[in-house]
Amino acid sequence: MPELPDVEGFRGVVAEYGTGRRITAVRVADPGVLRGVGAGELTETLTGRSFGEPERRGKWLLVPLSGPLLLLHFGMTGSMVWDTGETPPHRHDRVTFVLTNGELRYRDMRKLRGIWLAADQDAADRLLADLGPDALTVGRREFDGVTRARRQIKATLMDQSALAGLGNLLVDEICWRARIHPRRQGDRLTEAERGELYRAMRRVLRDAIPTGRVPGRRSWLTGHRDGPHPTCPRCGTALAHGRAAGRTTVWCPRCQPDPDSG
Repeated sequence: MPELPDVEGFRGVVAEYGTGRRITAVRVADPGVLRGVGAGELTETLTGRSFGEPERRGKWLLVPLSGPLLLLHFGMTGSMVWDTGETPPHRHDRVTFVLTNGELRYRDMRKLRGIWLAADQDAADRLLADLGPDALTVGRREFDGVTRARRQIKATLMDQSALAGLGNLLVDEICWRARIHPRRQGDRLTEAERGELYRAMRRVLRDAIPTGRVPGRRSWLTGHRDGPHPTCPRCGTALAHGRAAGRTTVWCPRCQPDPDSG
């Protein structure tokens, strides 16, 4: 699933190849990814306009177009791909923005989210009104307030209305770095533990963003979690698998003691 580092990478693609470029055509291969706008309206509104500097909010990408804004969400399988226009469309290229220098292609296999068109910045802000603070820019005081909720810390960190941008892989990585079990209740964390969690989030995001994904490094939990016999890269203990916040979750039972284990 695309998480904050992935979407920041997509933002970079649009910034590098799209900013300042005029849209000469829009090809909608699958209107099923359009939300609240038809293919005809999208094409008519965008053709002739130029992409402005894109902005990321959590897992959302916002692209201004001299008035209206495109809002893109990549669901579980989406991406933004640049092509010179010489490569045949991929079967999952749902919408293609033809520019003066090539093509930006919104590619998505499962089509769980999609593309919105907002009339202006106020309309875009209303659409995203329920988003919590961005995980990359949230301050420590605001983070502390968010994570004091009486529920499992993984559920809070993955809740986009509480903190925007984190997904399953990132949250497991952050909890492992902070040595906190993902099922710990947020309101039972000590101030020291909350500080470790915040610093771990900052480090993980800082290291992941340049790669444009959640990297599967051998020093990361992410680099071990899907192996046939995965072990903790810190202590060598066999990793545990279970459910937390309704998602498949991986943790180290030695580094992250289970709060319900006696």
